[in-house]
Amino acid sequence: MGDSKRTPLYQTHLDAGARMTDFAGWDMPLAYGSQIAEHQAVREAAGLFDVSHMTLIDIAGADALGFLRRLLAGDAIRLKAPGQAFYTTLLNEAGGIIDDLIAYRRPEGYRLIVNAAAGANVLRWLRSHEQGVLDIAERDLAMIAVQGPEAVAAFAEAARFPEARSLARFQAAWAGAWMVARTGYTGEDGLEIALPSEEVQTLWQRLVQAGVRPAGLAARDSLRLEAGLNLCGQDMDETTSPLSANLGWTVHWRPEDRNFIGRAALEAERAAGPRWKLTGLKLEAKGVMRAGHRVQTAAGEGKITSGGFSPALGCSIALARLPWAADGQAEVLVRGRRLPARILPPPFVRRGGGLAIDP
Repeated sequence: MGDSKRTPLYQTHLDAGARMTDFAGWDMPLAYGSQIAEHQAVREAAGLFDVSHMTLIDIAGADALGFLRRLLAGDAIRLKAPGQAFYTTLLNEAGGIIDDLIAYRRPEGYRLIVNAAAGANVLRWLRSHEQGVLDIAERDLAMIAVQGPEAVAAFAEAARFPEARSLARFQAAWAGAWMVARTGYTGEDGLEIALPSEEVQTLWQRLVQAGVRPAGLAARDSLRLEAGLNLCGQDMDETTSPLSANLGWTVHWRPEDRNFIGRAALEAERAAGPRWKLTGLKLEAKGVMRAGHRVQTAAGEGKITSGGFSPALGCSIALARLPWAADGQAEVLVRGRRLPARILPPPFVRRGGGLAIDP
């Protein structure tokens, strides 16, 4: 695949028969066989993802806290103890989303885990705003995600890491160079583990031997879509704000004197009232909605940002950026046909596989 980068598990994926694809400049497994089977394994038991393409950035120094309070829409002062974490966004001056990320408090600073496609841009942005007194470093670690209702128990046994069972949601623990966090991108319970590259293959094999099923990008996308989780660069970008991306809850407005980058633009948008919202669509006809499809509503036209087939609902679902007042029914232009769809707020599927909407 040309000059694409490879994770430490690249050969492991090939040996397992994975179909590989380019994603953000990385050779990544799309699926190992049936995408539906991989999707269902995560919903019903446990699935295993290689997410070593993600970028890990450690920030330390006397002003690390003050720096992150200026740079992030979420207030890092809330991360009071090592292991605490939250999900938030990194904004430009116009309030546009440079990236969505998870910020962790480390014993000696902070860690940001950011998207592969945005990693280089985020590093440049951070370094352009620091005053030369911080240590901002990208960490060369492998990373895997174990997701599903049986994921934590499977990992705790396979990795001989019983502490994982007691982690709260959005809490991390360290063991040497390992970081184990109760986070993920599937809507299910589970863990994300960062560890040295030379140790990841052994952990992967132990998890597979314990019955955890490898899953690729295709299942990861259908899972996150059912859970209503955004994909940066697709459902949001530097031209969209958290208020128009269903992420207003990630912005910590108080204290009012915390002047984080993008705050003035968000306050102006909030005062005027957002023009757009990111919401869900359920197709009520045969067909599959895809990113870029136009959507017509009584309040005006919008477009789909992410779309696909939902194994849980047995039909097509999507995230769409629509006029703020859009509600009720809509029409989606799919291959020249106007198909009926219902507008409804995500998620479509709750943790544990329960439907959040009527099928």
